[in-house]
Amino acid sequence: MKRFFATLMLLGSLGLSGVALSEGPTPAPALTAQPMEAAAVPAAPAEAAPAAAAEAAPAEVKPVPNKGDTTWMMVSTLLVILMIIPGVALFYGGLVRAKNMLSVLTQVMAIFCLISILWAVYGYSLAFGDGGSLNWAIGDLSKMFLAGITGDSTAATFTDGVVIPEFTFVAFQLTFAAITVALIVGGLAERVKFSALLVFAALWFTFSYLPIAHMVWATGGFLFEKGDLDFAGGTVVHINAGIAALVGAMVLGKRVGYGRDAMPPHSLPMTMVGASLLWVGWFGFNAGSNLEATGGAALAFINTILATAAAGLSWMFAEWLLRGKPSMLGVASGVIAGLVAITPAAGLVGPMGGIILGAVAGVVCLWGVSGLKKALGYDDSLDVFGIHGIGGIIGAIGTGIFVSPALGGVGVDGYSMGSQVVTQATGVLITILWSGVVSLVAFKLIDMTMGLRVSEEQEREGLDTASHGERAYNL
Repeated sequence: MKRFFATLMLLGSLGLSGVALSEGPTPAPALTAQPMEAAAVPAAPAEAAPAAAAEAAPAEVKPVPNKGDTTWMMVSTLLVILMIIPGVALFYGGLVRAKNMLSVLTQVMAIFCLISILWAVYGYSLAFGDGGSLNWAIGDLSKMFLAGITGDSTAATFTDGVVIPEFTFVAFQLTFAAITVALIVGGLAERVKFSALLVFAALWFTFSYLPIAHMVWATGGFLFEKGDLDFAGGTVVHINAGIAALVGAMVLGKRVGYGRDAMPPHSLPMTMVGASLLWVGWFGFNAGSNLEATGGAALAFINTILATAAAGLSWMFAEWLLRGKPSMLGVASGVIAGLVAITPAAGLVGPMGGIILGAVAGVVCLWGVSGLKKALGYDDSLDVFGIHGIGGIIGAIGTGIFVSPALGGVGVDGYSMGSQVVTQATGVLITILWSGVVSLVAFKLIDMTMGLRVSEEQEREGLDTASHGERAYNL
């Protein structure tokens, strides 16, 4: 086994990471021959031999979906949907000003709907199909419109011979694509055109999310074959989205009055509720990525508690030390930073390694949303890059360190800390460059054609009424 994810074997005609079709033949049960006395058995007619052989031939046995694993994966899918709507929506909604609350809720829900449809039309096929000569970067369109997938189609888990329905895997991965695009909203909040955002979502999903997902998770993908470890989406989801949000914030420019006018969150209780829903939903995100209800899922589950708690505390104490008071927003932000950092490592590192990753992420992400942001002068409205981008980088690099069996990790075949860290850094760099280029091109094209930003008058009025003709609150 080259590494942890290489346990996924091709069981069908398409090479998929974690979703290899199992419709091909599997080994039949071995038959045990019983010794018999030759003289006691009369010779059968020669013409009867073929019939007897046919009767003795075992029937082809196909793997049957494991009911427990299937149930766990369906529950995990629901938990990830909970992360998006209402989790991300409420977390972001509470952080913006009251006049933009409804716009953020609308953006997140609309993106979830849009990406769900695009995933079924071509996204799943391109992310997990076999792209032939382009398989290092992207799949093919053989599963376009989910062609050929039925209720009897199965997808492999991490254990040979154990499968779940393919539709279950399709739905689970759909939620990953949707939340990745929805996260970008936070960097553009309070000033982006709704129509432009939807166009960007479709373009970025097609040209950034799908190739990165294929390269990291699909058999034959460039980073997959290099040995990159990303258990649940540190590069595919968080770095990918964080870079897109950073580029978008820079292209859009600062909000009117940014740095001069006070722009406090309008509802911190709502942000706390959103953060709590994210934490609950993240158990599906991380433990669900094990694809089975086994000890691997249990490891990811406990890490999702401990790393997150460590990050919430480290952010809180650092803020307390620097600013004199611990804030609820700081604890909630630290919790999200910890969830992000443990994502690529969840099922690969031991609990103590998870705690260290979380503690480091809490402090470094606090610097990212304050010191780094101030130094570079960009207006990432809700700190998507500072938390998801930087937290994802910490988690991806840290996975290469704490996967070591000597540090409590599960280990991978041929493991060397130095070479694995280099591999992880390669994945981080490729994701940053790929997402950065795609995001910049997409934002610029949209800005030159339909315009990316609302007018100053609309921005001052608030996007709730300017873009949607509604108000979150009627006072």
